[in-house]
Amino acid sequence: MGRQRVAQLEYSEFQSAMLDEAKRRRKAAKIIAVLAHFLGRDAGVTVLEGLTVADIGCSAGFIADELASAGAAHAFGVDIDVPGLRKAAERFGERVEFVCADGTALPFPDRSMDVLVFNHIYEHVVDPDAVVKEMHRVLADDGVLYLGLGNRLGVMEPHYKLPFLSYLPPSLADRYVRATGRADHYYERFRTRRGLRRMLAGFHVWDYSFPVLASPERFAGGELFPGTVGRVAQSTLARTPRPALRALLPVVPTYLWVATKSPRRPLGAGLPQPPEPVPTP
Repeated sequence: MGRQRVAQLEYSEFQSAMLDEAKRRRKAAKIIAVLAHFLGRDAGVTVLEGLTVADIGCSAGFIADELASAGAAHAFGVDIDVPGLRKAAERFGERVEFVCADGTALPFPDRSMDVLVFNHIYEHVVDPDAVVKEMHRVLADDGVLYLGLGNRLGVMEPHYKLPFLSYLPPSLADRYVRATGRADHYYERFRTRRGLRRMLAGFHVWDYSFPVLASPERFAGGELFPGTVGRVAQSTLARTPRPALRALLPVVPTYLWVATKSPRRPLGAGLPQPPEPVPTP
């Protein structure tokens, strides 16, 4: 019999990466830069000026704090990670409202959020389709949803650093992590690009994966390509014909998508590799 999935409570207590402040703030800078480009706003402290924003799956609150620092009129952090929320409220509670709530029942009115962030969360939740449906409910008609999405067909699994782990069925994945001493069982459930497209079927989606990789300095991702070899890799990626890059899409390890409820186009300046629409069912 398969293991029944239950909610990952107190995730920050056993996943130290959630408490890596420097890394979380770098992620936030990338998220804000992508949002700035899509919205056509200058990157800076007022990217989110006047907007109501929420980080769904905020844990210890570093990304939510950066969203508030980017000028948000109202900033929320939502999670079921009580220890993480406690730490977040102690440090950032004066400018971010932290709420203990399940993503399938967000405590917000319909169409009340201008910006939602859902960054590398879906593989951890029991019912990601229900969470996406709920985010659709609370997002304003002209709102924007930022998504960081791991790909099941990415060769190196990001949590346990084991090749091809996410390719395996649950029973074999459990054996793999136990045999390597990484965990008792493999909890995360990734989807392929096709599965993610189905998950976002109610949205209009733009893909920022290649724009960020080809222009890391524009999206606060300078650490993606360090050193001389990195600069050569970045330059090559920026010049690669888009059809060749599209052929790699099924195995790109992480997708960076921006989704809206109504048709919208990115308003930012031109890029060596511009964002492209993602066809959804």
